[in-house]
Amino acid sequence: MHIVVCIKQVPDSAQIRVHPVTNTIMRQGVPAIVNPYDLFALEEALRLKDRFGGRVTMLCMGPPQAEDALRKCISFGATDAILVTDRAFAGADTLATSYALAAAIRKIGQEQAVDLVFTGKQTIDGDTAQVGPGIAKRLGLNLLTYVNRIVEVDLDARRLKVERRAEGGVQLLDTTLPSLITMLEGTNEMRFASMDDMLRAGRCVVRKWSKEDAGIEDLSKIGLKGSPTIVSKVFGPTPRTEKADLQVVEDSSVQDICLNLLQKIFTTHPTLEAETVERLSA
Repeated sequence: MHIVVCIKQVPDSAQIRVHPVTNTIMRQGVPAIVNPYDLFALEEALRLKDRFGGRVTMLCMGPPQAEDALRKCISFGATDAILVTDRAFAGADTLATSYALAAAIRKIGQEQAVDLVFTGKQTIDGDTAQVGPGIAKRLGLNLLTYVNRIVEVDLDARRLKVERRAEGGVQLLDTTLPSLITMLEGTNEMRFASMDDMLRAGRCVVRKWSKEDAGIEDLSKIGLKGSPTIVSKVFGPTPRTEKADLQVVEDSSVQDICLNLLQKIFTTHPTLEAETVERLSA
């Protein structure tokens, strides 16, 4: 069984700041981490590897320093790692990224056929959830998004059954391999790296592919040239000046407190009372 897991190295969102003048993200001094959602995909891929054998190939598109993220994944038990890095990829949006990663997966498949591709549901720096579906579309793979559990894998019959979280509940989907799965957060818990795997990660040779190595055929579809998305402005939320209204409950009943609170809300928003009565009477 051959599984490809796509990851991204992202800035730690807990430490990101927005420049007050330029309204751009200040990345200086912000540590880079493996996108947390991708770790759920990696753990699920490793569980399948433990069960069925085979290999797990890590794939990342990014700058040379993204090699650290791939080595971390190797320390968890992944087999191989490939970093697609080239100045031509700079400024890529989700459309250009999915094109480059799809080309790299197609090239990986020439070495050994790919049965499954895993991604996280989204990244914490973009939150678009577009790259996984984009890869599936370009490669003609069956797409399974927001998967919270892999129910059954039958390699002989080339079939796959998963549970997918949806608005109305949980869907049970049955499809064929090869497929692409985007894993939902909280579906598993990342294992601890073993000493042997940590030592192997230090010795591992991370393969670095240029645009030619990745099999990019159309240079107009990568980097800024292949990115129609334009970010006009990045800004942080405006701090709220209102303070929380503290209600003392020692000498008042819950009913009195609720009435007082509703009266304050209706006083602050004069039209809200009439709108609420109208909706309740409809």
